[in-house]
Amino acid sequence: MACKVTEFGAVREVWAGFSLGHETCCSLRNRVDSTKTQRFVIGCQQENAAFPYPDTGVILTFQLSLLFLVVVELITNIFFGKRELDVSAGGRKRIMMMIRRWRRSGDFLRSACKSLTSLRQKHNSMSPSVSGFVNRYESKGKTFESNAWNDHNRELDHHSCVGGNLWMMQQYKSFGSSSSSASKLQRNPLFSSLEPRDVSFFNEILGGEKYVVQDEERLETANTDWMHKYKGSSKLMLLPKTTEEVSQILKYCDSRSLAVVPQGGNTGLVGGSVPVFDEVIINVGLMNKVLSFDEVSGVLVCEAGCILENLATFLDPKGFVMPLDLGAKGSCHIGGNVSTNAGGLRLIRYGSLHGTVLGLEAVTANGNVLDMLGTLRKDNTGYDLKHLFIGSEGSLGIVTKVSILTQPKMSSVNLAFIACKDFLSCQKLLVEAKRNLGEILSAFEFLDNNSMDLVLNHLDGVRNPVSSSENFYILIETTGSGETYDREKLEAFLLKSLEQGLVSDGVIAQDINQASSFWRIREGITEALQKAGAFYKYDLSLPVEEIYNIVNDLRGRLGDLANVMGYGHLGDGNLHLNISASEYNDKASLIEPYVYEWTSKHRGSISAEHGLGVMKANEIFYSKSPETGLTKIATNRLQKEFVEWQTNPPAGFKHRVSDNLQRWTIEVKGAPGTLYANETYQLQVEFPEHYPMEAPQVIFQHPAPLHPHVYSNGHICLDVLYGSWSPAMRLSSICLSILSMLSSSAVKQKPKDNDHYLKNCKNGRSPKETRWRFHDDKA
Repeated sequence: MACKVTEFGAVREVWAGFSLGHETCCSLRNRVDSTKTQRFVIGCQQENAAFPYPDTGVILTFQLSLLFLVVVELITNIFFGKRELDVSAGGRKRIMMMIRRWRRSGDFLRSACKSLTSLRQKHNSMSPSVSGFVNRYESKGKTFESNAWNDHNRELDHHSCVGGNLWMMQQYKSFGSSSSSASKLQRNPLFSSLEPRDVSFFNEILGGEKYVVQDEERLETANTDWMHKYKGSSKLMLLPKTTEEVSQILKYCDSRSLAVVPQGGNTGLVGGSVPVFDEVIINVGLMNKVLSFDEVSGVLVCEAGCILENLATFLDPKGFVMPLDLGAKGSCHIGGNVSTNAGGLRLIRYGSLHGTVLGLEAVTANGNVLDMLGTLRKDNTGYDLKHLFIGSEGSLGIVTKVSILTQPKMSSVNLAFIACKDFLSCQKLLVEAKRNLGEILSAFEFLDNNSMDLVLNHLDGVRNPVSSSENFYILIETTGSGETYDREKLEAFLLKSLEQGLVSDGVIAQDINQASSFWRIREGITEALQKAGAFYKYDLSLPVEEIYNIVNDLRGRLGDLANVMGYGHLGDGNLHLNISASEYNDKASLIEPYVYEWTSKHRGSISAEHGLGVMKANEIFYSKSPETGLTKIATNRLQKEFVEWQTNPPAGFKHRVSDNLQRWTIEVKGAPGTLYANETYQLQVEFPEHYPMEAPQVIFQHPAPLHPHVYSNGHICLDVLYGSWSPAMRLSSICLSILSMLSSSAVKQKPKDNDHYLKNCKNGRSPKETRWRFHDDKA
């Protein structure tokens, strides 16, 4: 690949050449000014143009070259031959052959450049804006595109100048068993590196070195995730004590383009709480105060760094319990629980955090503090933005305070450990438990025989509570207010299930110690996995009737290569699928795409409660919302942009609220001192299924402004809407370009070919189907 950079004043024009068989093709020019600000090109529509934009330069160069050869042939015949045109059969044939070759070159290059255009728009990475904080450029490192001129896949290396991005500072990090199967992450070159002046600033606002950690030993722990699978190289960890300090940190990092990663107890299982490269770590562990507790309503308000178990200890003497209970409760923080929408053991009783979290306080990437810290259970006065932050994994902002509804502590708690012969019996038992135990049912957990054997073999002091070994085991917990009544109800249910053949054996805990030993089996599986050697963990959400089919399927595919185990929260359809092997190997790791494909095929989720993190960042495409027609990544991106438009819209623009996430209406006001000053227009924005990999469709609603590059039907001739679109851009980028286009106009008039264009668009054709030629670069 050859890359040529030519300077034109403040504008650099980047040309990239690619080998196309025996030909050479140049990619479309990527205009970037010296301040890294994208310069967009506008122009006029050419419906019958001889060549389509993009990649005009490619076709023009080759066709003019071949046309030149035709002219040379004619001149040679006339001036160096008999000074007259060779009209013989052979001469005519030779000239016609060259003309046909000239025409075919255009067709060939159109198909070739179509592939390059497709590659540019469907690049498998999403480079985020500088202001994002867990925004890391994540990619497989190489892009594959099926070329139009042959049936083979051509591999374009990661440093190729394709379309809109010229990637520099190539840094890669691989995670997994081998580089062949591992996901490769590339550092985003838009982010700055840490400098001594940054450390000085943080020392000043946080109050000294005690809160600005550079000690290598402490950073080693903060850089490494709980499973020791992901490890960053951060040189700095900040320990803010207040929301204001978090705001100052993020405002400064935004101005300096420093990437940051929020961190709580660092108990995550998908690598989302540790740096990938050298991001600044913002640990909220010192923000650990309980701010208030209402003993009438049960509403607790606390800071994000409170440890979950400490909150439970605080509530216990007051007669309340946290609605969330996790195996990692001794280390995890409530802020991290909210950011990952953790489910836990008792979701079947208390519901998810979307139902129990009443309010949040969060700080966005630019340092703005969003106060959503309500304590009301009912508030129907507009969009409930807190739900966007629950489960957002820090991609929208850092949660600093939480308002959560706690539950009264029940005086009667009973726990039964039951053995079942098959999974169908487990399913039927769940249905009967909901029907017969009703309101006192608080947990329904299952594990298979392989999980039981793993715990018995690797954890000390653990034994099987039932005398016989079976294929499945169930833990049923009830919580209520009548000790005798609840126990009798549970015993009657188990006796009935035994008579129906759903249960083969079982025991009810007689005291708190025995109950703890039962829970030790369920909660100790992850610890046993670590001691067993290499393991692969998957956190899936599936319909209950399908939840164990994937385990049987994988056992058949892997055979003796690995030990496949299934356990989890059967009450809410959450399967923790684990594959254990003596050591990491490529064959076992290759099963991962199949797991996600199987889950997607059965309309499940690849992440039930652990989040995406680094581990599943590239696998989000397996999830799609059939209701909106958007991929999961498009939905997440639009939710993030929606929050930004609600809190900090671009100057001169206003988002008109709608219940349709895929179609937005934007109000644009002409800039002062321009021909369109104080004039207001409406933009209709439709986001495609694979946004932001594809550009949105943006048109003016009637009446459209009189402008040389805006047609009467609202279609806009602006290259950022077509070939120059990049996944790094946002809707705000388009809006600012449109405002610049309007401001740069010296005359109010329609495009010269307006009537002709409208005639060709009578069938409702999209502007993306138009062949545009861009010639005006004032915007």
